[in-house]
Amino acid sequence: MTHTETLAQAIERVGNPIEFLRNQDWPSITFPIAPEFTNWRDEQRAWRTTVGLMDQSHHMTQLFLGGADLIPLLESLSPNTFATFRPGVAKQLITVNRDGYLIGDGILFYHHEGREGLVLVGHHIQIDWVRFNVEKAQAAGRDVHMRLDPNSTMRSGPPTLYRYELQGPEADRVMEAVFGGPVPEVKFFHIADVQIAGRNVKALRHGMAGQPGFEFYGPWEDHEVVHSALMEAGEPHGIRRVGAKAYSSSPLESGWVPTPLPAIFGEDLAEYRDWLPAARAGSLAGSLHSEDIADYYVTPYDLGLGRSVRFDHDFHGRAALERHAEAQTRRKVTLIWNAEDVAGIVRSQLEEGVPAKYLDFPKARYGFYQMDEVLLDGRRVGISTDAGYVAYPQLYLSLATVEAALEDGTEVEVVWGEDPVSAKPQVDQDHRQVRICATVAPAPYQEYARTTYRADRS
Repeated sequence: MTHTETLAQAIERVGNPIEFLRNQDWPSITFPIAPEFTNWRDEQRAWRTTVGLMDQSHHMTQLFLGGADLIPLLESLSPNTFATFRPGVAKQLITVNRDGYLIGDGILFYHHEGREGLVLVGHHIQIDWVRFNVEKAQAAGRDVHMRLDPNSTMRSGPPTLYRYELQGPEADRVMEAVFGGPVPEVKFFHIADVQIAGRNVKALRHGMAGQPGFEFYGPWEDHEVVHSALMEAGEPHGIRRVGAKAYSSSPLESGWVPTPLPAIFGEDLAEYRDWLPAARAGSLAGSLHSEDIADYYVTPYDLGLGRSVRFDHDFHGRAALERHAEAQTRRKVTLIWNAEDVAGIVRSQLEEGVPAKYLDFPKARYGFYQMDEVLLDGRRVGISTDAGYVAYPQLYLSLATVEAALEDGTEVEVVWGEDPVSAKPQVDQDHRQVRICATVAPAPYQEYARTTYRADRS
């Protein structure tokens, strides 16, 4: 790998990781598909009322993996259990640092034994950590290999695989038409082999927006045929193609926090920071402003990922994570933002004086890691992360991790905007902080996603 400036060098130059991340010029979050195919409000509503088709082929990084020593290597990095992991199954792989704080998560697909039999899909943050450890294992002579397939903003040529997410209450009817019969019985996070328009297709049972459906994927050369077949079958059922704007808001309904700040700044990851290009480290935005990088860290339990943790093997950070498991101090929630306060932010853009920090629709992130303070009676009680508008049922929401003692229905405040204002160009330099009243609610917010959809992903 050719480096310009490593993360370690950047931190040394700036003085501390917080200032580096707060001021790093990191491109706005983009999904390299059309922003809208119709309009993002109706596209959002489709996965709740009829059926939506989301193109996931381009925005995630993929790492193809294999080798006899791969599973032992992943076991050493992750608190997930691998005791029953086998071909035909996927898992939400998580990794933690020595102190039990989250580095990242992604979906690990197990297709077959042998070369490129597994693929890890997700944001590059966790994938880079896995790549670093694979390179170290290779240098030590272990039988493990990988091939990186970056997302479409960083790769020339098409992706290895297409990925289409079919979701919504009418999804099963669409699939019945596609398959010419009943929908296959597939357990959650299991992979089925199916055929669509005569093409062999793999189908993962899950849903990005917490609704019924499958993620279909296969070789890129089949993407047009499969896409056309799904759209044709869905036409009688009101199918809509989902563009980048609507798709970006789907975690608000599924309850998945996309980009928590990775806990990679401790001594145990010093060698990793020497390896990682600073340009891949992301940027930090939001009202949470602390001198201690650990204030931005979360445990798997803070984000509802504790169901994936199993202490049936040794892994990096196990002792600390066991202590976190015994004393879980935070929980993941949805915050429902007060409509008048949201309207006040919009109104401030049309009045004289310094406006509030601009609030985007449907997503309000202006840094890769969005970290906004959550207050109760002026005291910090949590961190609000992903925020945005959901057209059905017409609410502005954010996903947050708050003190476990805060009950659903508790009224808190989200501090919106930066003070001091960082130097990154993605933030409006002329704005003022405001406080938004918000009500604590379950995560996922939607009942289907919270009950029927939710299952053990270990």
